[in-house]
Amino acid sequence: MFLALITVHLMLVLYHKHTQYPLPGRTEKNAVGYPFFPVYTAKAGGFFFITFGLTTLLSAFATINPVWLFGPYTPGKISAGSQPDWYMGFLEGSLRLFPNWETHLFGFTIPWNVVGPALIIPGLLFTPLAIYPMLERWVTGDNAEHHLLDRPRNVPTRTGLGVMALTTWLMLLAVGANDILAVTFDLSINAITNAFRVLIFVIPPLSYVVTKRICLGLQRRDRDLVLHGRETGRIVRLPHGEMVEVHEPISDAEKWQLTQHTLPRPAEVGPSTDINGVPRRRMLASKVRAKVSRFYFEDRVEPPTPGEVRELESSGHH
Repeated sequence: MFLALITVHLMLVLYHKHTQYPLPGRTEKNAVGYPFFPVYTAKAGGFFFITFGLTTLLSAFATINPVWLFGPYTPGKISAGSQPDWYMGFLEGSLRLFPNWETHLFGFTIPWNVVGPALIIPGLLFTPLAIYPMLERWVTGDNAEHHLLDRPRNVPTRTGLGVMALTTWLMLLAVGANDILAVTFDLSINAITNAFRVLIFVIPPLSYVVTKRICLGLQRRDRDLVLHGRETGRIVRLPHGEMVEVHEPISDAEKWQLTQHTLPRPAEVGPSTDINGVPRRRMLASKVRAKVSRFYFEDRVEPPTPGEVRELESSGHH
């Protein structure tokens, strides 16, 4: 099984190729880094011996899961504060968070308090995760193969959506321990659950907005850094009395890294008819794509062009 998984992993690496952050000399068609042998071979060997040593120490000195101290398993006896494994915590949280709703119809009972946490909420979390790459490719219209990574600040909408998804998952994980929180902080478990029922609709969208504004602010900082250079902390007085801070130009490699990205522009719907006056097909899809594109790319900070940089440098302003 492990050999099969390793084979699949290597096949996926061969298919998807190598990804790397953009730096001078790195392109979509090369891989700049350390060689597999001897660098990564030595690292892998070191990690193996660390893991082997830790496992040996645990087997020699630690007691793990001493079931003989508690006797046979009895399903009815559950200790207080039992928590699920971390990868199931969000499902436990959604189960505790969901209202006790049931529908009785034609002699059947639909337990929404189980169907919702088990099917609906995981579907709302994982379905967008699965279709997101295709969605963004449809929005941008870019079908080219890319191996250079985007800096998170340069894709603020994508970064904000990612933070919103992580925030939702973390909140569900936290509410899975509402009983522990109630005991630890001496609060009502019902108050904690009701608070999470409200905050689950407030905190994730707020985290998206805050993250997007932070990314745009970092983009403006990068633009200012390229145009005016790095602050040195030295204040000088000009002949006419003005006090200014001296800025130090950044290196060409840093300038390239901060300006190499391209920002897609929002898509336009275009005319409803072609040059012959025939109504265009799929106008509804074009309108939807234009709206989603505006959501993605309307808020933007244009990176400085080489002409702007040269003009500022020639004027002597840093």
